[in-house]
Formats: sequence, C-alpha cells, structure tokens
Amino acid sequence: MSTQGRSPQNRSVLQVGPLKPSLAQTLADDYAAWALPEAAADREAFLAEHGADVTAVVTSGRTGVDAALMAALPNLGAVVNFGVGYDTTDVDAAAARGVGVSNTPDVLTDCVADTAVGLMIDTLRQFSASDRYVRAGRWPVDGNYPLTRQVSNTRVGIIGLGRIGTAIALRLSAFGCSISYHNRHRLPDSPYTYASSPAELAKGVDVLIVAAAGGDGTRGLVDRQVLDALGSEGYLINIARGSVVDQDALVAALVNGRLAGAGLDVFADEPQVPAELLGLDNVVLLPHVASGTVQTRAAMEALTLRNLDSFLATRELVTPVPLPSLSS
Repeated sequence: MSTQGRSPQNRSVLQVGPLKPSLAQTLADDYAAWALPEAAADREAFLAEHGADVTAVVTSGRTGVDAALMAALPNLGAVVNFGVGYDTTDVDAAAARGVGVSNTPDVLTDCVADTAVGLMIDTLRQFSASDRYVRAGRWPVDGNYPLTRQVSNTRVGIIGLGRIGTAIALRLSAFGCSISYHNRHRLPDSPYTYASSPAELAKGVDVLIVAAAGGDGTRGLVDRQVLDALGSEGYLINIARGSVVDQDALVAALVNGRLAGAGLDVFADEPQVPAELLGLDNVVLLPHVASGTVQTRAAMEALTLRNLDSFLATRELVTPVPLPSLSS
C-alpha cells in the first residue's frame, strides 16, 4: 500500500464523521489524518486554521460532505466514501468545484442482497414474532402461532435493478418467484418484466423491494399512491435508504391495515424509529445492518483505502461515482 502523503509534515486527509474503528485508526496512524471536530465552535476554528491544507476527505453515507464544508476546504480534491450510498454528499457542489467522489460498490452486494431475502422471509413468515411468541411462554397457553404467508412462488417487484437489485432477483428466482422491476429506464438485456412506474410495479406484485439509490432523485419515490397500489395483502421490504420511502405514509398504511407488513433495515431519521412500528408483529425492524458482516466491512475498508491511496498518488479514484454534468 502506498505511503504517499502520510507523514505528519504533509497532513492532507480529513476524517468527517464516525467511521469503522479500525479505519479511523488507520487514518490516524498511517495518514496522520485530522478528525473534523463535532462542536460548532471547534469546527470553525479548525477549518480556519487547517481547511486550506485538506485535499481528501474520508467519510461515510451516514455523514457525508455538504456544500458548506466543501467551501471551507478550498483545495479539496476528493470525497472518499466508506459505503455504497453517498446521498449525504452534495454531488452538485462536488461537480461544480471539480471534487471527485468515490464509494465502495460491489464488495457489499452479496451481503445486502442476502439481507433483503432474509428480511423478506422473516417478514412474510413472521419468524421474529414467532420467536417472541415462544419466549413469552404463549405457545403452551395460546396454542399454535397463526398461519403466515408463503415466500416461494410469490410475485416480487424490485425498485432499482442495479448491482444489488440484480443480486436480489437472482436469489429470489431460485425460490420460484416471478420478478419484475422499475428503473428510470428499461434494461434492454434484462430477463425480468419492466414496469414504467413504481405504482404500476406495486400493483402487480405481492412483495415490493426497495433497492434504489438514495438522494434527491429518489426522495419519497415510494409514496402513498405506491403503497395503496401494493395494497392490504402486499409487503414492503426496504434495504436501500429511508429517504426513498415516504415514512409517514408507510406508518399510516401499516397502522391502518392498508399494508400486510414491512421489513425495514433503513429509516428516515436514523437511529430514530417510529414508535408506532415497535409493537407491530407484521413489521421486522433492523438497525441498518444490511452490509454488517466482518467480511464485507473489511472489504469496504480496503476499497476505501485503495481509493484514498490512488487519489493521493495520482489524483485518480478507483471507484468514482458519476457526478452531474455541468452542461446539463
């Protein structure tokens, strides 16, 4: 691994927001990286003193880099993101300032797809609720747990048939599920059925899986109209970003019985989860753990450092994300 730009006399890397502890330690030890202070006054003083020295930021989808922070880092050249989601970074501001942005695609695809399938199984079969039923001592008293919904041979719609969506579709095809999808554009070589809108997709499936990227372009994409099209016998699974789903509309649909159930790994205001969902047995709630395995997080860390090393050595990123065109 390159050692360029790592001496304390040549500090140029800034950590923004919390990161995986081993990654944060590596940034501090091997790159002499600063960590952006959290307190407003301390942050302002730090940026006034060191902002012009920073050429690379390492952050995550939880925190990101907004336009104001970019403006305070006049020599910033790259935002290196730990994670596949980068919607918390202002990509328009990055494009305008000539700042590259990278993420960690592919290395987390399998684990996120596994989570989507596991979450779907748990939600439809209510395994978590059944476990609570046994632990509460209800089986000997109340009898057998109520019947649940079959997973195999269901109709599944996927919003966002990218790397992760395709991996989910491949797994569920082995369950005999029929797969349809909605993307901004039809994929010419896809074996799956295309729907021209999220509502059209939802109308024809039993389970709707959200695997779209976050950001302003998909904010509230799954709204009340889509949830109503999914209907009282339909299930929603979200392993993408909480912002893609209108959370208030989702909560209302679940509380009022206009949706059969939901499996959620992401929420609009993490780590806050709507209190109305906590007592519902037809809802499975996960604390944003879709990529949370030892193997995947290690691979994400390695790719983050590869991007950082490449930028410091060549000003090029290994896995850059597409930025908006200034001419569009």
